[in-house]
Amino acid sequence: MGRILAIDFGRKRTGIAVTDTLKIVANGLTTIPTHTLTDFLQDYVKREPVELIVVGLPRRLDGTPSESMKWIEPFLNRLKKIMPDMPVVMYDERFTSTLAHKAMLDGGMKKSDRRNKEIVDTIAASIILNDYLQSKLM
Repeated sequence: MGRILAIDFGRKRTGIAVTDTLKIVANGLTTIPTHTLTDFLQDYVKREPVELIVVGLPRRLDGTPSESMKWIEPFLNRLKKIMPDMPVVMYDERFTSTLAHKAMLDGGMKKSDRRNKEIVDTIAASIILNDYLQSKLM
């Protein structure tokens, strides 16, 4: 049984989350510089069984793709070349950063920690993955 890995893609930083091998719990894994993302994924997949990658799909409020797609599409093309057998799905990521900030507040995180964008990106990836998992239960 493999894990599901989620990506909250950003121009500078990318948040990564993964499930347990039973695909029940989504946990934040890390935030990495985006320019190292494909190397990170190749290394991670060699060490851990991953059966699906979920990439956050940035949309505007009206449901149309946001400007961020112009950076995500080249990444998706590279990913298909280096991992041709890996299934990749896009999943709506609207409001994940807002939800991540709310989760940090609700969790009592210190203000200085809430300013750490790497933490926000990791939590946002966890939210994307958790929402994806929930959608599969319905």
